[in-house]
Amino acid sequence: MSDDGRYIDPTIGALSGEGSHQRVKATEERLEQLARDAWTHLPSRAPEDGTTYYDRPVIKEPVWKPAVPAYFYAGGTAGAASTLAAAAQVFGRGRMRGLVKRARLVGAAGTSVGMGLLVEDLGRRSRLFNMLRVFRPTSPMSIGSWVLAGSTTASAGAVVFDTSAPLLGDLAGLAAGAGGLPLSAYTAVLVSNSAVPVWQAVRRSLPSLFVASAMNGAASLLDMMDLTDEEARVVRGFGIAGRVAELAAAEAVQKDADRVERVGRPLKEGLSGSLWRLAKLATSASLAVSLLPGRARWKRRLAGLLGTIGAAAVRFAIFYAGVASARDPRATFEQQRAGHGAAETTGTAAVTGPGGERAL
Repeated sequence: MSDDGRYIDPTIGALSGEGSHQRVKATEERLEQLARDAWTHLPSRAPEDGTTYYDRPVIKEPVWKPAVPAYFYAGGTAGAASTLAAAAQVFGRGRMRGLVKRARLVGAAGTSVGMGLLVEDLGRRSRLFNMLRVFRPTSPMSIGSWVLAGSTTASAGAVVFDTSAPLLGDLAGLAAGAGGLPLSAYTAVLVSNSAVPVWQAVRRSLPSLFVASAMNGAASLLDMMDLTDEEARVVRGFGIAGRVAELAAAEAVQKDADRVERVGRPLKEGLSGSLWRLAKLATSASLAVSLLPGRARWKRRLAGLLGTIGAAAVRFAIFYAGVASARDPRATFEQQRAGHGAAETTGTAAVTGPGGERAL
């Protein structure tokens, strides 16, 4: 082996071409470390410890900042609040005007904060506007950008015109409500439309989880506001439905991820696993408090606080699970060899087994 720090076997490799004679700083300790770390066999012939490409990640991990999962929460909660406001506007027949106003405020605040969080992640406002230069029906990001822009405008209009021009405010509120469901769900479609193993594995169940979590988040914020008895009953029912659905959807997500044991690990281990357990615990506690008899204000506010923690923790858990999954090369290989991912569409595994045979 060469002793210049490159650790190249001259019988199978040669130093030639531009830059081949650059000096490499290396100590004896470093050379010994390289020798210890060198592979003595083809990685595809080592099924006992999980075949990878020299233990290197196959895909790049997400480069998003924590502002993105924060946007997932803010935007989803805003979408559910706008939908609830529109429903209360149509079916309340004027009796729940206070709930309509408060839900519209949550919707407007959530979309505005969401815009700010996206700008924080993108770095410049111009990049956000550039996303609206085209409309691509096949792109979840393009669809989501337009849904967010429309919902932000409509939600702001519903609040601004609420007293000065009630008819315009009501029309804007209905428009915001129509965009509420896609605003709550599109981020789940966005992340699952990727090569990240855990996100790809839960692509069927994740949208339901995000919608249910958005319902829980919106109801939890409204629970901490002053409402009439009738309005409180509506919010309580909306919140209970969202919390039950969130817990059920979380189990479906876990089941989908665990189809390949390695793929489901981020939801059980590390930071993402801790956030995932926190989300389920907080949402379960919020549901239990909501089901207690009585109309005490402290009960509503405690349920709202616990529900808010659960709804936010879900989004951060899914985000950090994706980061951990992308860093794990074995998760990618094992998912493909199990016949999931692209193989479910093409019928042919993207990678072969240890002996060269196809996984399917």
